[in-house]
Amino acid sequence: MKIIDVVASAGRTGFYFDDQKAIKNGAGHDGMFYVGEPVTEGFTKIRVPGESISVMFILEDGQVAFGDCAAVQYSGAGGRDPLFLAKDYIPLIEGEIKDKLVGRELDSFKDLAEEFDHLQIDGKRLHTAIRYGITQAILDAVAKAKHLTRAEIIKEEYGIKEEIKRVPIFAQSGDDRYSNADKMIIKEADVLPHGLFNNVEEKTGKNGELLLEYIEWLRDRILKHRAREDYNPIFHIDVYGTIGDFTGNDVDKMAEYMKKVEAAAKPFKVRIEGPMDMGEHEKQVEVLAALTKKLDEDGTHVELVADEWCNTYEDIVEFADKGAGHIIQIKTPDLGGINNTVKAVLYCKEKGVGAYCGGTCNETNRSAEILTEISMATGALQQLAKPGMGVDEGIMLVNNQMSRVERLLKTRK
Repeated sequence: MKIIDVVASAGRTGFYFDDQKAIKNGAGHDGMFYVGEPVTEGFTKIRVPGESISVMFILEDGQVAFGDCAAVQYSGAGGRDPLFLAKDYIPLIEGEIKDKLVGRELDSFKDLAEEFDHLQIDGKRLHTAIRYGITQAILDAVAKAKHLTRAEIIKEEYGIKEEIKRVPIFAQSGDDRYSNADKMIIKEADVLPHGLFNNVEEKTGKNGELLLEYIEWLRDRILKHRAREDYNPIFHIDVYGTIGDFTGNDVDKMAEYMKKVEAAAKPFKVRIEGPMDMGEHEKQVEVLAALTKKLDEDGTHVELVADEWCNTYEDIVEFADKGAGHIIQIKTPDLGGINNTVKAVLYCKEKGVGAYCGGTCNETNRSAEILTEISMATGALQQLAKPGMGVDEGIMLVNNQMSRVERLLKTRK
């Protein structure tokens, strides 16, 4: 089966592009709007609608395979590629990239994905969002050519021995951490609530007291309202380095605080994402590894999740090798080609580190569904419910895709 045409269409994502630099410089809020002038190149306002591009392959037999190009909420920040606007990149996709795709045989996802993930045009590698979308389309096309699910293609081509099965779903609340937690409890999310604790004074507390209060509230809320006694979700809270902020990034002080976190969550298991942000890569690896080791030695059962300064496949390998975190978030759009997500999950598992298949609220239904199949095939520790911050929509998309794949595979057997 060959590709006979490539067509691109502009789309919306499930959230927004936000100018992180302007926000850090003190931009104010007015409802959903940010007040002030943007400072990052490409932004016309501090918050703009998220954009995507669907890359569609027309196959010889008339089938259409597609994937969605998408970038993270804070596009253009932190060394990332520029703001991803559809009008800037559709001509490239329907021009030079199309020329390199048309006529290609769809006999291997792995080979074609690696080629286009490393493709250079005018001496430059493609934008991460384009690599993300094109490799999704390649996976979908190979699956259609072979009449298999995308999960089966991944299992087959990467020599995975484990059975394809559903993985725990992790829901994210955004700032609406109370009402959205209720939605998660009703929907029985496996892992919850993310929480967005990104400010010491307003959210985490000057001594971490506000975070502990929230964990106790969440614990009591679940015990009061769960529909069945055996619903025992894992608490996973992203603190954006704020625990390090109020402890001066002191490993012993952070370890003592984690004991309070563990006590507040009981009887539920708890994970803390991004306990500190050391401001640079090497220091982050060093301190996170030290805290991980300290918790293990103390017998504290809080699991640490690596996030800050762990963005690329190479970063993930280093964090895993050095024991920096019990779990690593794989920020799927930042890795470019989805072949890198596959490799990252498999590498983490080989090293005995949990692989959390994350991403961004600023993706699409298509990228969520395709990455969900990768999680199922590789046996990721958990899959982020995405896109958006509404909870219900993300859980629906990820859950239903898992159910479709499970049912198809069971029916074939």
